[in-house]
Amino acid sequence: MAEGRITRGTTGVNRLRRMDRFIAAHPALRRASDPLIVDLGYGAAHWTALELLERARRVRPDAHVVGIEIDPERVRAAAPFARDGLTFRRGGFEIPLDRDARPAVIRAANVLRQYDEGEVAAAWALMRSRLAPGGLLLEGTCSEVGRVASWVALDPDGPVSLTVALHLGSLDELGGPSVVAERLPKALIHRNVPGEGVHALLRELDAQWARHAPLSAFSPRQRFVAAARGLRDAGWPVRGGAERWRLGELTVAWDAVAPRP
Repeated sequence: MAEGRITRGTTGVNRLRRMDRFIAAHPALRRASDPLIVDLGYGAAHWTALELLERARRVRPDAHVVGIEIDPERVRAAAPFARDGLTFRRGGFEIPLDRDARPAVIRAANVLRQYDEGEVAAAWALMRSRLAPGGLLLEGTCSEVGRVASWVALDPDGPVSLTVALHLGSLDELGGPSVVAERLPKALIHRNVPGEGVHALLRELDAQWARHAPLSAFSPRQRFVAAARGLRDAGWPVRGGAERWRLGELTVAWDAVAPRP
């Protein structure tokens, strides 16, 4: 039996590009013996699964994607768009695959938004149990056009990091980096309150963005790189470097933002 509930199914062309870019750069895909990717809960149209395949194949030409949806009508609607390396099937968090295959990557985008926070751990555990050794689960959410996104990266043992990914040219208009508070993963969206790590992170990121405002004269990219570097210098466990920061992508270790008991 498929595990989960039918989502609203809203999707859009290019909406998940920031998550795709993260996946394409990740060792879980690049080093996988079998670069199998699952797009869980792809929604009412096939676009995100197809885009994920195209982007993954730029770094792994042998990548293949299985789009999984719990709604049988959505599976039927997507079936005519199957192609070499792209198939669709019905299922949920149990990730049903032929011959009990284990994916290198599972992407669950905008799936848990309609669930309660207390349901997250069980969903994570079930999806993680399906990963190949060294595999990657991305679970998160984004805005309708994909300019604001965040996700938790998990390996078979548990959560590893939180990433926020932002369209830098829009940040001042949107009110600064903490606009991502509206699009935090379900495990964190209700934790943006004083005393929680994610609240402190977003406050400090906004402060760094404001502190480096003069760099906007050069580009928002330079401003964000300086903000990320300032965050790291302030003691936050920021991962990666300028190559990722220039994309508007900031990753911190999960321990720094994990919900307090």
